[in-house]
Amino acid sequence: TIRCGSYISELEKSDKQCGGLQAPPDCRALLQRFHGLQAERVEAYRLFEEGHEAYLRTGPHYDFQHYKQLVHEITQAFRGISQEILGIKERLHQEFDRPDLSEHIEKLQAKEKQKLELTAKLQLAKQNAQDHPEDENCQETVQELRHKLIKNKEALSEILQDFKYDSEEAE
Repeated sequence: TIRCGSYISELEKSDKQCGGLQAPPDCRALLQRFHGLQAERVEAYRLFEEGHEAYLRTGPHYDFQHYKQLVHEITQAFRGISQEILGIKERLHQEFDRPDLSEHIEKLQAKEKQKLELTAKLQLAKQNAQDHPEDENCQETVQELRHKLIKNKEALSEILQDFKYDSEEAE
């Protein structure tokens, strides 16, 4: 399993709550698992980016087989993370009566899907720019996609902050 300890500890600093009371152990564990899954996503993206950079270094005769295998493994990791997060979303809504947290997860999932699509487009654009260094449009496309990814990450961060705030114990 992919882990990112500092990310988890940052997200788990405060006690969590469900249903308006101190979180029962199973709800707290569910929230911790959610944060752990988000950390796994962060790590998977890091590995995906590193793998793509390594792939670009094999140009102009790209080692597509290794990159294709990486994409397959990363896709499986994202699919597993996403499925488990959707299960957490349902449990928060049904078992713990927290539609607010469930809604945050729904928004998060949509932004994560967009992030993955933007990441794939950016990787293709980077290869295109590398293959055609004289084409300024290629460089512009890379910059535009980087900007969209930054905006996406800002939106993800805001959703996660809202989730964290809404799941903290009321003072």
